[in-house]
Amino acid sequence: MGGNHDPIKVIKKAIAETLVFFYPFAGRLREGNGRKLMVDCTGEGVMFVEADADVTLEEFGDELQPPFPCLEELLYDVPGSAGVLNCPLLLIQVTRLKCGSFIFAVRLNHTMSDATGLVEFMTAVGEMARGASAPSTLPVWCRELLNARNPPRVTRTHHEYDEVPDTKGTIVPSDDMVHKSFFFGPSEVSALRRFLPPHLRKCSTFELLTSVIWRCRTISLKADPEEEVRVLCLVNARFKFNPPLPNGFYGNAFAFPVAVATAEKLVKNPLGYALELVKKAKSDVTEEYMKSVADLMVIKGRPHFAVVRTFLVSDVTRAGFGEVDFGWGKPVYGGPAKGGVGPFPGMASFYIPFRNKNGENGIVVPMCLPAFAMEIFVQELERMLKGDDVPLVNTNYAIIKPAL
Repeated sequence: MGGNHDPIKVIKKAIAETLVFFYPFAGRLREGNGRKLMVDCTGEGVMFVEADADVTLEEFGDELQPPFPCLEELLYDVPGSAGVLNCPLLLIQVTRLKCGSFIFAVRLNHTMSDATGLVEFMTAVGEMARGASAPSTLPVWCRELLNARNPPRVTRTHHEYDEVPDTKGTIVPSDDMVHKSFFFGPSEVSALRRFLPPHLRKCSTFELLTSVIWRCRTISLKADPEEEVRVLCLVNARFKFNPPLPNGFYGNAFAFPVAVATAEKLVKNPLGYALELVKKAKSDVTEEYMKSVADLMVIKGRPHFAVVRTFLVSDVTRAGFGEVDFGWGKPVYGGPAKGGVGPFPGMASFYIPFRNKNGENGIVVPMCLPAFAMEIFVQELERMLKGDDVPLVNTNYAIIKPAL
């Protein structure tokens, strides 16, 4: 698009048009009996922030990757807007840069959608911005497809919802946290695969990186050897159903099965030990598993997943953030703005598609750890990559309503 078009005006109008189709996003979340969440389709709209920054894109550095500087200014936390209930379900900010580029940033109430659903909405905004009269993929609500059974019955083991007491104060502290991203290209992935026995070397890159990072992170945090440590692996369940969930479904359709081990076993065993635990956790997710999770939510009143000594990873390499086009072409970066998100600092991270300054395609993983742990994590990872597997220890905001 470019030219004299103002990205703020174009995108703001497109959001209003898109909300006609994705009208639940313009509502507010309420809580009913048994902590059941529901959307009140009030048409109040989403929060929109417009801003200008006296910087150029080049000033953000050669390689655009998490963590991004000035994130609090690029996605302004409008006071009173961040609650789960009775608040806008989306907060979107468009920031114009003095070079003519712009930054589109979004905060999502995650109870509404997963990454696939958010990208579906953003793609629709892009299509409307480029002149479409309707999204090419029409949104599908159909949340009843994931309702609990009547009567509900838990038929699978769900250690991800175990009640784990923090008896030793081992939740990652929030002070002195360090953010750093790590790039894994073909050579790094190949180096790490060498630690696996031949029968495991054809594992997925997700399984490999998750095993390596879980192990290095456990070492870095100096977990008690007898304590259980966990990794939650987000698994897209859209195609686990027969028939699959309909094209256009933009709700949450994932599970996070968990791999569990004592810190000692995880660290002292070869990498293949961790990898087989991760593979087993992923394979647990079936249609019956998803139905069992829905039933557990009803029986236990929507419990939170275990967070003590837990690391959560989400693979967004195929989500499509980098394909969204608002009329100015594809973004130079599309994906999460930082790692360490979640109920506690440092708990969660993402696998993000990335091309480095040498033109290599790979995966960037943003991590957030206490300073002492980050130092150890870097050492452990570098040791593995070298082949040694012996561990050391100006802003305005407004509500956009559907354009009816």
